[in-house]
Amino acid sequence: MSELSAEDIQLMKQAIAARDLAYAPYSKFSVGAALLLDNGTIITGNNQENAAYPSGMCAERVAIWKAGSEHPNMVVKKIAITASSSTSTVDKPVGPCGACRQTLSEYEINQKEPITLIFMGEVGKIVKIKSLLSLLPFSFDSSYL
Repeated sequence: MSELSAEDIQLMKQAIAARDLAYAPYSKFSVGAALLLDNGTIITGNNQENAAYPSGMCAERVAIWKAGSEHPNMVVKKIAITASSSTSTVDKPVGPCGACRQTLSEYEINQKEPITLIFMGEVGKIVKIKSLLSLLPFSFDSSYL
């Protein structure tokens, strides 16, 4: 993490704090996300599981929908994501799942500005990319409807 900017370190620390509050009694796999808005506000989210597995929600979607609900006109500049497990050490970067990539891509497309992604496990390598859309080539958007 020492190679990240001070702003990125702060954002990742917020993601780690959110991860530590995740509700993951079934998978034992906790994920935290922190979004930086263009006004400097940081919004966090974590995964929320449910005994009926499809009813749970990923950290990234919790955070982006919270941002959209509470700050509908703000631009999302960056998102930091981190994951850990209570059964093993997550030592490689964990990027967003397909559903989260699709959801985040809609925000990036609508705001007409890239969202930088920074993601990691609980230790090890950190990946930083300049645009969510580089994770989702040939993305589906409203222009198809």
